[in-house]
Amino acid sequence: MRISDILRRKGHQVATVSPDTSVRDMLAVLAEHKIGAVVVMAGPEIAGIASERDVVRSLHERGADALDGAVASIMTRVVHTCAPTDHIEGLRPVMTELRIRHVPVLEDGRLTGIVSIGDVVKSAIDQLETEREALVDYLQS
Repeated sequence: MRISDILRRKGHQVATVSPDTSVRDMLAVLAEHKIGAVVVMAGPEIAGIASERDVVRSLHERGADALDGAVASIMTRVVHTCAPTDHIEGLRPVMTELRIRHVPVLEDGRLTGIVSIGDVVKSAIDQLETEREALVDYLQS
């Protein structure tokens, strides 16, 4: 299965903010879309990714003042990306080893989607279920 298969099922929508967006406003975007991370865009380029975890760390370090700071001050700047043509099986160990939950999808340098660890796990479960059904059909025939 490829990343494009996940995007075909879930859609290509990606919530984004700019680096100068306040953390408080970023939290509103997360709540509005019921998501755990946003891609931080500086024009057409990915500047970083900011998640609920980043907010928690910042609150722990700086207190409530962190909410009025810019997303640029809390975002993760090194962003691992993938392409729609990449295999999900290759992304699973990367996400596990690097402990990342969200991977933006780039096609020809353009942001075209985002894949979460939940999407990857769901695809693995779906694949196992398909294999199970095929085995049951084989055994019953």
